[in-house]
Amino acid sequence: MFLDPVLQRVEPLLLRVDRIAGGRNAHEKIAESDRDHHRTVRAFRWVFWLLAVELLIGIAAVVVAVVIAVQAGSIAAVPFAVWMRALIVLAMTVTLFYFAWRAALGWRWAYQRLRLFAQIFPVITLVMAAIPGLYPAWMVTEQIVFSLIMIGVADFLTSDHMRQAFRKPDAPAAPETA
Repeated sequence: MFLDPVLQRVEPLLLRVDRIAGGRNAHEKIAESDRDHHRTVRAFRWVFWLLAVELLIGIAAVVVAVVIAVQAGSIAAVPFAVWMRALIVLAMTVTLFYFAWRAALGWRWAYQRLRLFAQIFPVITLVMAAIPGLYPAWMVTEQIVFSLIMIGVADFLTSDHMRQAFRKPDAPAAPETA
């Protein structure tokens, strides 16, 4: 991969970020056999694709808000809640990409964070979408689609195989089935 030399140079910085994001368990990695298992690789391939769709949806939400503001001739034409939601979702999706990338490299902390956020964000998003008048209809639709895709991410991350691959280091391995 053409980025390998660059990534090797920035790895010490990334390990510091990992230490902050991962806390006291930031050093835990899963076994290479678990990380390179075809089910793990396939799950992360799907997670990256779903997150890419989330990123496109987030960018589209910002673009729609900008177009509405430009057409109205005022940034105030778009409610503050819409701007905040659109920008936070975009930033959050980028953060989830970081977690997914580090988890795919075998970092257990990143898998835990990604799995946690993939399970919590849909609930928060759907609750926010249900508040009458908080968002316009197009953003409520965006939130519902966002939540459904994030549920898909959570589904891949909570499979029996993934939970077994990213188990606590002292937990016994369960027998692998088909």
